[in-house]
Amino acid sequence: IKLKYISLAILVVQNASLILSIRYVRTLPGDRFFTTSAVVMAEVLKEFIVLQYNSIVIQYKDTLKLAVPALIYTLQNNLQYVAISNLPAATFQVTYQLKILTTALFSVLMLRKSLSRIQWLSLLLLFAGVAIVQLEQEGKQKETTVTGPSQNYAKGLVAVIVSCLSSGFAGVYFEKILKGSSASVWMRNIQLGIFGTLLGLLGMWWNDGLAIAEKGFLFGYTPMVWGVIFNQAFGGLLVAVVVKYADNILKGFATSFSIIVSTVTSNWHGDFINVYKPRN
Repeated sequence: IKLKYISLAILVVQNASLILSIRYVRTLPGDRFFTTSAVVMAEVLKEFIVLQYNSIVIQYKDTLKLAVPALIYTLQNNLQYVAISNLPAATFQVTYQLKILTTALFSVLMLRKSLSRIQWLSLLLLFAGVAIVQLEQEGKQKETTVTGPSQNYAKGLVAVIVSCLSSGFAGVYFEKILKGSSASVWMRNIQLGIFGTLLGLLGMWWNDGLAIAEKGFLFGYTPMVWGVIFNQAFGGLLVAVVVKYADNILKGFATSFSIIVSTVTSNWHGDFINVYKPRN
């Protein structure tokens, strides 16, 4: 029980810091790092943390079960970079909470969970809240420009919605596998990371292959970028612990609480509305 709530609390801090740090490194002037390479590096780091040859190779049939969520998580990670690069941090955080609704729906369909009327009402209120935020942002866009150069609000919105759908399905699928076998949380992360790395490399080659061949894999990396990658890798391991000892819906509400943390922090730095101003 202690591990359950400790992991949820750490997840709040990790999720808030990850969103703010990604937003920071993606809006700085100058050379930008390749987001596809950052996704690959995060997956590789997760593997090195808990690598166990026997359970991966010998139990290869069990490992193959993680191919589906790995594909979806890789897609989700790349979409997250697209969304955060085109939306204000606070807007992304609020809209991304739709994943609680998609997670609840997939939990009912795949895990046969039953939700009370109060829970369904809470989910509907969440949906209404996100809709209000989007309407407010749309109104502000008509009055003034709230995004910076090369930022596309519609593109970011589509990316975050697709990410919510993929997050809900992959999270519930992963929960079903975690709670339906005796394999450890760490081993499941390694199995997931193998496919995540392979798929991430494929996406990197498809999207940035020529540019990376010309400029190098680590082009644009700074200490802050490395911090984002380590944070994302740690977050992947932490989510598995939360899902194992709690569930995806609780995980969703824990990450929702991180809105408060990231909003207060971004507001403190003048980034709540996020009027982009290049630094001199």
